[in-house]
Amino acid sequence: MKISISGIRGVFGNDFVPKDVLRFCENFSTLIESGECVIGRDTRPTGEIIMNYVSASLMQSGIKVYNLGIVPTPVVFKEARKYGSGIVITSSHNPIEWNGLKFILNGKGINEKELEIITNNQNISNSSIGNETFIESDYISKASEIIGNVNNNPDVTIDVGGGAANNFAKTLLEKIGCKVNSINENIITSSRGPDPTSDNLDELIKNTKNIGFAYDLDSDRVVVVKDGKKKSPDVTVALGVIKSMELGYKKFVLSIDSSIGIEKYIVKNGGNVWRSKVGEANVIKTMIEKEADAGGEGSSGGFILPEFNFCRDGLLTSGLIATMLDQDFDQKLAFFEEYKQVREKISFPIEFHNKIIEQLTKKLENKYELILLDGIKFKIDEYSWALIRKSNTEDIIRISIESNSESKINSIKKDVTKLLNESYEEIK
Repeated sequence: MKISISGIRGVFGNDFVPKDVLRFCENFSTLIESGECVIGRDTRPTGEIIMNYVSASLMQSGIKVYNLGIVPTPVVFKEARKYGSGIVITSSHNPIEWNGLKFILNGKGINEKELEIITNNQNISNSSIGNETFIESDYISKASEIIGNVNNNPDVTIDVGGGAANNFAKTLLEKIGCKVNSINENIITSSRGPDPTSDNLDELIKNTKNIGFAYDLDSDRVVVVKDGKKKSPDVTVALGVIKSMELGYKKFVLSIDSSIGIEKYIVKNGGNVWRSKVGEANVIKTMIEKEADAGGEGSSGGFILPEFNFCRDGLLTSGLIATMLDQDFDQKLAFFEEYKQVREKISFPIEFHNKIIEQLTKKLENKYELILLDGIKFKIDEYSWALIRKSNTEDIIRISIESNSESKINSIKKDVTKLLNESYEEIK
């Protein structure tokens, strides 16, 4: 089981079992000041049974539960602003056999102190039993107000990957004026996995005329397909930033693994950029501290517009991008495509992760100026950098590399992988 502010995740029935769900939700109830909690889930096969446990635990703790059923994560976040708290039953982009819990307080993800309360036993005394009400969200109407109308009825193809974006994405995009073709609507017959950032998206590429959007199972991530090619997830955030700057926003937070091209664009156009640790909750924490207008996490294709939602919002982002299609879209896109990103993951025994990072730091500290905000990041030249860090969501070490040269990326990747393996051999 993986526990972090990004959520609690595991293989349900293996390292994540019903008693875990009951315990975590009961502990979470002590943080709910409103006495109300909205819940929703993605389309994972284990989602329904986990949702029943979540609802039962909250009601046992005296909480009034508002059940949205199968909905995208951004929908639960939006409703949690109204009700004061929320729980999403999802493990986002993880393999289908995984599932988990994402906790929301006052429309935002939890912090480290709140996570500690959720994961440690609390002294709970219940005076009453809550009840459950099934509700529908006004997310689509609210999102369409933020996005506005699209000109020229563009052809948009969406790949929902059998996930919770089904119906929501199509309805939203049609409401703002797009002609929408939807594929992979059923999770059982979906031609791809739960994570569009790692899938080739061949079927979406084949079916896209103008622009295509691929969502993960809970719809907080979205990846763009254009001109017969899958774009990097950093492009999603970049396009969101462009739209934000057109709307007059100037202050942005980017995760430390997001493209340097996005930062250069913001600065070139008179904006300010701050960097955060990787992870949606970390980006949002820094946004609040800096009073930022927007931002995101390039590695996940996650754009965040806090005016509307304090989470990555793939549905809203795809709508915002659709409004840009009648402008000099390809020219803007070309600026960011000068930068190439590679993101890899390497498996080492989890008990060695900290020591590997420490050993690697020693190897690099005399060669580069290191940024230790989240793992180890070092700049090689104006266009090239590498980041090595422990994952927040999987038991692996992640490598992120960016450059304007594919050959340079391959060389950096080879060197970093060699150094990681050497570090492991030296400390095991």
